[in-house]
Amino acid sequence: MTKIGFIGTGVMGTGIINNLLKHGNEVVVYNRTKAHAQPVLDNGAQWATSPAEVTRQASVVFTMVGFPQDVEQAYFGPAGILAAATAGQYLIDMTTSKPALAQKISRTGTAAGLHILDAPVSGGDIGAKNGTLTVMVGGDPADLAHLRPLFDQFSATVTHYGPAGSGQHAKMANQIMIAGTMTGLTEALVYAKAAHLDLKQVIATLQGGAAENFSLGTYGPRILQGDYTPGFFAKHFLKDLRIALEEADAMGLDLPATAQAKRLYTELVDDRGLGNDGTQALIKLWWS
Repeated sequence: MTKIGFIGTGVMGTGIINNLLKHGNEVVVYNRTKAHAQPVLDNGAQWATSPAEVTRQASVVFTMVGFPQDVEQAYFGPAGILAAATAGQYLIDMTTSKPALAQKISRTGTAAGLHILDAPVSGGDIGAKNGTLTVMVGGDPADLAHLRPLFDQFSATVTHYGPAGSGQHAKMANQIMIAGTMTGLTEALVYAKAAHLDLKQVIATLQGGAAENFSLGTYGPRILQGDYTPGFFAKHFLKDLRIALEEADAMGLDLPATAQAKRLYTELVDDRGLGNDGTQALIKLWWS
């Protein structure tokens, strides 16, 4: 049994923590709003008052927060992880964040004798709940090998991509792909509705052919039920698209389809104030 620290008890973090608890680990958690941690506290997790306090109690610390600035604060803040970490600890950031920030954490942590990985995930709330996430890892492969038994408790696929920041780059590729499936899902349903087709039949048919994809199968039925609760927050997806396009620009790449997805999610999140809905709320730009 390992004592694990986990900072961030959002939709994804909660599912991962619950799986770690199910496997008999002690888990100590911190979240900016304690009430949001109550479901995992009720399941046996312990509470700490800061990221530093989590770090003092655990040999392995995961972070999964919202935005790069939250990652920065969690690691480098006055009550942050690096203020309390000691040589030999393992620190894993699972937030989808900037590759350069992952590299900064790695440089700082490695100099202090820490083991650092960036390990963003894909699979949404269902993957987190069911323990079937896909994990994309950057950092020392020996550190991943040491932690693999823990990753296996909440994931189905774990892939090492290279040095620090590589996991974040892989996640950007993932989000670029999802940008296409989310806009495709949305426009397919908008079109099918305008053509007076049975939308349940449309989803079943498309999922049985070459158009099959996670977004359609997972979020299509939720849209038909009027369920816009977040499996993944629209505001976080917009953040990811912005990072992906910044990184693409730095590499001299033009990604027009991803740029269009960013424009649509900017309208949803910034103009219409629907950032706390799930990504499937994109259809609200067409349907009231």
